[in-house]
Amino acid sequence: MERNFRKEIVGVVRSNKMDKTITVSIERKMKHPKYKKFVKSTAKFKAHDEKNECNENDIVRIMETRPLSKDKRWRLVEIIERAK
Repeated sequence: MERNFRKEIVGVVRSNKMDKTITVSIERKMKHPKYKKFVKSTAKFKAHDEKNECNENDIVRIMETRPLSKDKRWRLVEIIERAK
């Protein structure tokens, strides 16, 4: 197993109001355990954006990293698609 294998996620930037920090949301569809219906659930992560290059609604790839602050455990890898 590779030593530096870290999780990567693709999500949408929801906020870039903080300095060098973005909020990325990931939407999943999960099956409800009792009612067996697919329900949308959203998870939000704070990620480190060193150059402040992201804007809202950009599609980005983030990677897991060491804790950078109280809430930040992810960093920006690349911007896949810019918002229109």
